[in-house]
Amino acid sequence: MSKKALITGITGQDGSYLAELLLSKGYEVHGIVRRSSSINRQRIDHIYTGPHKPKARLFLHYGDLSNSEQISHIIYKIQPNEVYNLGAQSHVRVSFDMSEYTGDITALGTTRLLESIRRSRKNIRFYQASSSEMFGRSPVPQSEATPFLPRSPYAVSKLYSHFMTVNYREGYNLFAVNGILFNHESPRRGETFVTRKVTISIANILAGRQKKLYLGNLKAKRDWGYAPEYVEGIWKMLQRKKPEDYAIGTGKAHSVEEFAKLAFDYVGLNHKKYVVIDKRYFRPTEVKDLVADSRKAKRGIGWKPKVAFKDLVKIMVDADMRKAELTPIGEGDKIIREKFPNRWWKVD
Repeated sequence: MSKKALITGITGQDGSYLAELLLSKGYEVHGIVRRSSSINRQRIDHIYTGPHKPKARLFLHYGDLSNSEQISHIIYKIQPNEVYNLGAQSHVRVSFDMSEYTGDITALGTTRLLESIRRSRKNIRFYQASSSEMFGRSPVPQSEATPFLPRSPYAVSKLYSHFMTVNYREGYNLFAVNGILFNHESPRRGETFVTRKVTISIANILAGRQKKLYLGNLKAKRDWGYAPEYVEGIWKMLQRKKPEDYAIGTGKAHSVEEFAKLAFDYVGLNHKKYVVIDKRYFRPTEVKDLVADSRKAKRGIGWKPKVAFKDLVKIMVDADMRKAELTPIGEGDKIIREKFPNRWWKVD
């Protein structure tokens, strides 16, 4: 029989890529979605066929990380082999405005899942999506052994989840791991995240629908990689004999301004003519630099990045130009074809 996997946050960037990966490996995939009058499943529409198809292998269940009873019922009903907790209030700047909600979903939601798994008495493997934001002010590069100094309600919530996962692993002998993923982007990144905000704006500017791009702190540096590669690392963590935590990133940092400049240069525009700093996008407490030390992941799960920073920018700009019904430059598409001949995900 095929393995069963349950994914929270399946309609998000990472959840959709992970669902595609698991389906390509023969899994039966289940996802938790929140009930809403407006359907937000664009990222998985191409793989979701509905429960009535005879060969359906992707199933969706209404639920919420704030509701213990729903979570327990879903886990009892599905009896998954693996649970991937990717669901969260994941926007760092928004977490300052919605700190209580962020704590309830991003922190306590993890505890509800872990407790449901513990009570099920099943041999379920659990993955927790930790975040490089937990490092905060810690010096770079940052590894699994680096002290955590979080600088936002989001980072504090992720840190709670991180240590709760460790606690359940050590206290109840659960196969539970943390993946400390540094920033990973793609054409499926949410439109309010800075990288996608840049590439969408460029497409809109070229199409004559927008004149300026408003950004916050241009000096912040992040370790940016390509999301489909990162979900492969997530899957590999749960296939190990021993549960361990891993940090995943490229090991190189670039500023927000560098990302914007490269993206505008790619389409022949000068970013200084379009980018305007708006202080409403600054955080009350900023994180200056995040850079991964992923040597343990390279040794332990054989993970290393293929897509360079400049190539990531091209991939995202091409995708948003296509969505805006413009002709993409094409270099991003070429990079995907060359670096991933056995690609398992849909190019957006």
